[in-house]
Amino acid sequence: MPVEVTSEISQLETVLVHTPGPELEAVTPGNREDFLYDDIIDLEIAQREHRQFVSVLKRFARVFQVRDLLAEILAAEEARHFLITKTMDVVPDDELAQRLSTMPAAQIVEMLIQGTREESGPITLALNEEGFAFPPLPNLFFPRDIGMVIGRHAVVGSMRYGVRWTEELLIKALFRFHPELENAGLLYDGSEERRSNYTLEGGDVHYLRPDLLVLGFSERTSPAALDALCETVFARGLVTDVIVVVLPKSPTAIHLDMIFSHVDRELCVVYPPSFLGPERLPVLHRRKGDDGVREMPNFFAALRDMGLPLEPVLAGGGYRTRQEREQWSSACNFLAVRPGTIVSYRRNESTLCELEAAGFRVVPAVNFLAFDDWSDAKHRTVITIEGSELARGGGGPRCMSLPLRRAPL
Repeated sequence: MPVEVTSEISQLETVLVHTPGPELEAVTPGNREDFLYDDIIDLEIAQREHRQFVSVLKRFARVFQVRDLLAEILAAEEARHFLITKTMDVVPDDELAQRLSTMPAAQIVEMLIQGTREESGPITLALNEEGFAFPPLPNLFFPRDIGMVIGRHAVVGSMRYGVRWTEELLIKALFRFHPELENAGLLYDGSEERRSNYTLEGGDVHYLRPDLLVLGFSERTSPAALDALCETVFARGLVTDVIVVVLPKSPTAIHLDMIFSHVDRELCVVYPPSFLGPERLPVLHRRKGDDGVREMPNFFAALRDMGLPLEPVLAGGGYRTRQEREQWSSACNFLAVRPGTIVSYRRNESTLCELEAAGFRVVPAVNFLAFDDWSDAKHRTVITIEGSELARGGGGPRCMSLPLRRAPL
C-alpha cells in the first residue's frame, strides 16, 4: 500500500507538492479576498522559493508534483471521464466538457489549474471585464488542506469556500486513480460533501500517534465534520483518542497548524497566547466509546493525559509584538522530514533563536544543499528556506506539503 502516515515527525518517504504557476496571476487587488488572499504574490519569486523548498525535500523523500500526477492519470480514459464529469458538476458547461474530452492530458491539467477564461462579448469587452468559465486555483500550492493520509487511508478535504471546491476533485482523482496514492479507502470524501455545516481542512488535522488525533475547530473546519471524522476513525479502529483545540475566529489562525506544529518527539512549536496564560484556547478530549467530551485544563495537560508530554518552543520568543509578527508569517508552521529535522521560513528570526536554545542547529537551505553531509547530521536541525513571497499566501512548509508516506516512528 503506497500511502501510510502514522505521525507528524517520522522519516518522510513520499510527499506531494505543487509549485505555483500562472494561476497566481489571476489574483488581483480587486479579487484577492475572493481568492482568500491578504496580499498579491510575485510569481517569479514565489516559484524560486518553492523550487528551493522542493530541492530540500528531495534530499529526504520522493517528491511528486500535482500537475505531473494529474497528467499521468488523465492519459487513461476512466480517470479522464471521472474528472471531467465531476468537474462539470461544480462548473456546468457542456461546450467546455466537450473540449476537455479531446484535449491532450497536459493541456487539460493546465486548464484545470490555471483556469479557463470565458469568451468575451461586445459589452464585456467595452466595459473591460473578464471572467472564468473554469476558475483558477491559486491556493493549490497548499495541498495539505485538500488531502490527508491517516494510517493507510485517505481523506479528501471539504473546503470552507467554494473557490477551492475543484481542488477537492483533483486530489480525489489522484487518490482514486494514481498508483502512488493507492490507499485503503476514503475515510471522508469532501468532494461529495455540500452540507454547509460540514467543512474539513487538513491544516486542522494532526496525526501525532497511531492512536491519537489532534484536531482544530477553526473558521474553516466545522464541529459536525470533526464528529464525522471521529466516528469514522473510531469505527475503523485507527484512533482511540481525539484532542480538539477550539480556535478563535481570526484571520491569523485559520488552521491549527498556524499556531501549533509537532517538531520532535518531545517538542512542539506554539503561538504562546493560544496555549499559555489567560488567553489560552479551550481544549476538548473525545475518547472512543464515550458519549460526550471532557474539557481539559489546557492543551499540554491533555497531551500528558495521553502519555505524550510535549515541551513548547515559543514562536516569536518572549515578546508579544514579535510573537504576533512572526505568527503572521507562519512561524508555527513547520514540516518535519524526520524527528528533529524540520523545514521553516528563514524570516522568522526570533522563533529560530528559540529553536537554537532548544538544541537545533539553524542551517540555511543554500548551505544545506551545497554540502552532502548535512542530510546525515544526528543533531536537531532546522533547514530555513526563503519565503518572503510564499508566506504572503498565508501558509508555511506544512501547508505546502502533503505527506503520502512516512516510516514508522
